Amino acid sequence: MPSDVRTLIIGCGNLLRGDDAAGPVFIRRLWELGLPPGVRCADGGTGGMDVAFQMRGVANVLLIDAAHTGAEPGTIFEVPGAELENLPPLTGLNLHSFRWDHALAFGRWLLKDEYPKNVTVYLIEAENLDFGSDISVAVRLAIETLAVRLLEGCRASVALEV
Repeated sequence: MPSDVRTLIIGCGNLLRGDDAAGPVFIRRLWELGLPPGVRCADGGTGGMDVAFQMRGVANVLLIDAAHTGAEPGTIFEVPGAELENLPPLTGLNLHSFRWDHALAFGRWLLKDEYPKNVTVYLIEAENLDFGSDISVAVRLAIETLAVRLLEGCRASVALEV
């Protein structure tokens, strides 16, 4: 990771499963809007292990994914990463079962002092997770709202550093 990257935004999810694509679609939207200096985006897709390594040496990590809690579709949850760190079971572990919550716990263990100081997870409540379905209107609106909000926060942070 280049040393000038202060914030890494990672979008996780499966592009083939309707609203589960919220994270990768979110990242594509940020690229369209333009990133301020010091901010980098990564499409984490469904590769949890890759997420852990991309966090090395970055001060702030924002992780975006879909959730299915029963809340109103499009609801945005903001949760400190430490509350969601979850070590995977050691039996039967493989790369396909290694998720981003495992990546946070694994990253803290692996990266030690190079683990981000601030990790925040944004979860967007899904309406439909069926294979082959499109992203719902509620989730598209939430993606746009969150993209604008996070970019404004990143730009304000850059302005404070100057």
